[in-house]
Amino acid sequence: MDAAKSAVVDANTFPKLLIENARRIGARPSIREKDLGIWQAWTWSEVKDEVAAMAAGLKLFGFERGDSLAIVGDNRPELYWAMTAAQALGGKPVPMYQDAVAEEMQYVLEHAEVKYAVVEDQEQTDKLLEVMDRCPLLKEIIYKATRGMRHYDQANVRSLDSLMDAGRQFLAKNPGWFEAEAAKGTGSDIAIMLYTSGTTGRAKGVMLSFDNLITTARNAVAWDDLNENDEGLAYLPMAWVGDNIFSYAQGYVAGFCVSCPESSDTVMADLKEIGPTYFFAPPRIFETILTQVSIRMEDASKLNQALYKFFMDVALKVGPAILDGRPVSFFDRLLYGIGNVLVYGPLKNELGFSRFRLAYTAGEAIGPDIFDFFRSLGVNIKQLYGSTEASVFICMQKNGGVKPDTVGVPATGVELRISDQGEVQFRGPGTFVAYFKNDEATKSTKNDEGWVMTGDAGFFDADGHLKIIDRAKDVGKLNSGTLFAPKYIENKLKFFPFITEAVAFGHGKDYAAAFINIDLEAVGNWAERRGLAYSGYTDLAMRDEVYDLILDCVNKVNKDLADDAALSGSQIKRFLILHKLLDADDGELTRTRKVRRNTIAERYGELIDALYSGVDMCPVEAVVTFEDGRTGTIKADVKIREAMTFNPSQSQAAE
Repeated sequence: MDAAKSAVVDANTFPKLLIENARRIGARPSIREKDLGIWQAWTWSEVKDEVAAMAAGLKLFGFERGDSLAIVGDNRPELYWAMTAAQALGGKPVPMYQDAVAEEMQYVLEHAEVKYAVVEDQEQTDKLLEVMDRCPLLKEIIYKATRGMRHYDQANVRSLDSLMDAGRQFLAKNPGWFEAEAAKGTGSDIAIMLYTSGTTGRAKGVMLSFDNLITTARNAVAWDDLNENDEGLAYLPMAWVGDNIFSYAQGYVAGFCVSCPESSDTVMADLKEIGPTYFFAPPRIFETILTQVSIRMEDASKLNQALYKFFMDVALKVGPAILDGRPVSFFDRLLYGIGNVLVYGPLKNELGFSRFRLAYTAGEAIGPDIFDFFRSLGVNIKQLYGSTEASVFICMQKNGGVKPDTVGVPATGVELRISDQGEVQFRGPGTFVAYFKNDEATKSTKNDEGWVMTGDAGFFDADGHLKIIDRAKDVGKLNSGTLFAPKYIENKLKFFPFITEAVAFGHGKDYAAAFINIDLEAVGNWAERRGLAYSGYTDLAMRDEVYDLILDCVNKVNKDLADDAALSGSQIKRFLILHKLLDADDGELTRTRKVRRNTIAERYGELIDALYSGVDMCPVEAVVTFEDGRTGTIKADVKIREAMTFNPSQSQAAE
């Protein structure tokens, strides 16, 4: 191993990695941000100087080793630097979901014993001030954006600029101080504390060490041959473990540049401008992109629609094989090449995918049809299986060994086993240290031998690839004894561009049924082209024409299920379209957009009963929370439809 590589390997904390990157590749870009339409970049050397000033400022303001630093806002360079600055001082960064309401933030602030907070703007400052009297440990709120902050004269609210200025003055008198502070850190120190999504109860604070994050990041970088020439886009919540791995840990380990979008509304436009080579998105993002493509093709000319359909059929037939380097006939390869010029290339360019060398998806299962669509275009999208408790990586897919219905093989250094009850269990270098202040939960999740209980049900296929069925607690059986896997059914439904969310029911019932949320943009576009007027989501969702549209989607899912020997008995017999979108602000989804099944069951019990009672309509009244915190009531008569069910022979005949 040469001296440069040895130095990088010896850098066992992020502050040490930053110092090494500044020495080794200091002139290369580390991070970019689009502000007021202009991209601004900082090199690794410049980032080191900014982090050092921030760390010195925090120290002057009283931040001590062991303190927790809350970080709240969109993806901003200064917020990433705040994480490294806290780590250099021996503190624990605690990123929080920027769209959380004040009461949600209060729980994390109290539980994590947060003393200092670095926030993006006035909105986040106001939320923390609202709960500050209930968080006695919280001493200082430090804001980045000064807009709207002129009249905030509280002694415990100050600008990041003032902190940085104080830090720079300190560093001018104390050269080498930052390097000395960073040298105190060790790989076994806690690097970050991330809170779980809380699908079944209170969120837990997952403590991850530098060894956890850096070792798994290094292993994943080597797995996919990432390097300093790659580029990523940092747009997912900083409070989510995925962003901490893909935008932060791997960026520091590989030395590549990450770019922060101007806002959440400009992500797709900024993606096209940057043209990253490395991209991560949860399935919902890829589902949304496919929906947008479908909408645009509906509005295209007949000629373009015909070209698109013909060449997409070619792509779906041979695209994945060409991407994996498998043999394909000369004629098919020629047709695919023509399709790449006329359809695939322009489409990827329009989406910002042209430079993709690698794309990952995880968080929940992606529909195989969606997965195949992108791979058929030549996009090297792969699935991984992970969790916060694993520092993300449990299973990964190798180039040339990608299957749409599995999550790959164990990641480097990870051991996997399936319990007698069918639960997936793992241990490896990323295994979390513990849950903060929750020994009972730690012991119930991680045993003395280091095996972690994932709560997921799965099995290995003949090639040793892991296939996840569902959350173990959610897998059930119909009264007939047929296996019922709700997430598997829901993902099949969400493949259709007209369906944005689905919740399936069936355990302990005579048949499977489902709630469906329509995609307002996709269905609205469809309705407008047919001259169907509507006043909003609820009005559109209750239209008979929309029910006919969704019925066709449900029937197609049932046809697919009929050919699955294990799940053919769990075809959807009855469904309804919900009168409102499921919303995290209403407690129905987590901040990572996962369904809270217990909340759904409690809140919509009457609708669930209606699905199994034989009625064709159910009046409902629901309380909703608006963006400004106000609440209102929605009333509707929700219709219930019967879907077609198939036996295997009928399904094949219907093809």
